Amino acid sequence: MDTQTARSGTPSAFDRTVLITGATQGLGLHLARDLAGRGATLILHGRDRGRLDRAADEVRAVSAGRGEVRTCLADLSDLDQVRSMAAAVREAEPRLDVLVNNAVAGGGAEPLLREVSAQGHELRFAVNCLAPCLLIRELLPLLSASAPARVVQVASVGQSAVDFDDVMMERGYEGLEAYCRSKLAMIMSTFDLAAQETSGTGVTFNALHPAHLMDTRGVREYGLTPEVSVEEGVRPTVRLITDPALAEVTGRYFDRFTDTAAHEQAYDPRARERLAALTRDLLA
Repeated sequence: MDTQTARSGTPSAFDRTVLITGATQGLGLHLARDLAGRGATLILHGRDRGRLDRAADEVRAVSAGRGEVRTCLADLSDLDQVRSMAAAVREAEPRLDVLVNNAVAGGGAEPLLREVSAQGHELRFAVNCLAPCLLIRELLPLLSASAPARVVQVASVGQSAVDFDDVMMERGYEGLEAYCRSKLAMIMSTFDLAAQETSGTGVTFNALHPAHLMDTRGVREYGLTPEVSVEEGVRPTVRLITDPALAEVTGRYFDRFTDTAAHEQAYDPRARERLAALTRDLLA
């Protein structure tokens, strides 16, 4: 928890510009409300215009004029729309201090139904790994120009090794397994970005599991029973965004507030090289 909030019980001021993907419900919306109360300027992403506008109105009410609230519309399962969204942000925004890749494709209501993205990639891998990688790549110049800046990747404690012989899970498909593989891929790419691609940019990259089985649509849709409120996931995520003590921390995975180890494949240099090469090819 950020130290000022812990002492006073009220949010500390945070006069920064933050882009949150998947901000129309669940963790993304609750996170936006928290940051609005701290005075942040917020860019809310969603894929449905009606839900996005309602979320923006809700967050503006919390902000009460302390920070601006803007929106961007895109379906992250379509990489062309990701590129267009990033271009619109670059054109409209003078700075970007924090990017929170929160949007997610979960296990799904029909977990044995294999779905694909607009480009034909397995849906969970596309939304949970490829889209965040592309958005980071496209927005890195703006983040670097705004440095010090942070990228926060909302991952999961649910992680499974990526099968490089069947990355798109064309055999033996199951939605939760696809989700767990894609979340590990997200963590692996986070580590790579921190180690290789951002040297000297002043941008930090960290991933976290915000809370276990939060009360979200994705959890309920898969048939799981929520165990904690969404607010339990907000606090660890806000900490990665705002805490001055983490200003230079990069390339880490946090289980809520604890800096801990991810799945062992995340530390396999060969696996990370293979994933990075595949990602470059798929995003070309």
